[in-house]
Amino acid sequence: MNKLHALTKETASEKSKQIFKGIEKTVGRLPNIYAVMGNSANALSSYLIFSESQRSGSFNSKEIEAVALAVSEENGCNYCTSAHTAIAKMNGFSQEETFLLRTGIHTDEKLNVLTNLAKSIVANRGRANENLVNAFYAAGYDETALVDLVALVIDKTFTNYIGRLAKPEIDFPVAHPLNNELAA
Repeated sequence: MNKLHALTKETASEKSKQIFKGIEKTVGRLPNIYAVMGNSANALSSYLIFSESQRSGSFNSKEIEAVALAVSEENGCNYCTSAHTAIAKMNGFSQEETFLLRTGIHTDEKLNVLTNLAKSIVANRGRANENLVNAFYAAGYDETALVDLVALVIDKTFTNYIGRLAKPEIDFPVAHPLNNELAA
């Protein structure tokens, strides 16, 4: 069976090689998920532009990482869960908080609403639980934030699906399944 695989600088197209150089300059290395996405320079380039644009939306970096963890958990992508656990910790979350964000049970009510709504959007293919939408508005978010949340869900779902299809080697500290972590 043919497998979607991570490219190297030697096997990538010229356009992907250029994109890889930009990623390495920004990130310091080429994460394996991007090496897989480089199979389509168009998709990788489009994704990077879309993803970067989300940084100037309604949410701060901690909220973005909370959503990334919740969505990656809901979609069952261990690569992205591992990557965003590491990034969330760089953004000030503790290891325990990363577990709570993945479950949607966080002590910060706004983060709790945000992650649960994100998980509901994923689980129900856009037909989110109305009570969660109402709680989102009650927490102080507005219509702009709801559209931005859907954009974040789409952003992470794209990488989650690539991660699930390709199963790239996880090049971050591995985030173990929640049932193992919550029992520990």
